[in-house]
Amino acid sequence: MEKIKKISSWAAILFAPTLVGTIYGMNFENIPELKWAAGYPFAILLMAGACVSLYFIFKRRDWL
Repeated sequence: MEKIKKISSWAAILFAPTLVGTIYGMNFENIPELKWAAGYPFAILLMAGACVSLYFIFKRRDWL
């Protein structure tokens, strides 16, 4: 059961940047951050923040 928890946690951690990256990769015209100079760094920070927060959540729950 422990291995399933570990695999599931890492899958969730890797899913977060994948989700943000695919949304930004769709090339919509109405994404507010596209015309913003800090839009790309914002997306990178959003992905990193999601991964780090999920890592600490799973670590606290003893899944990792």
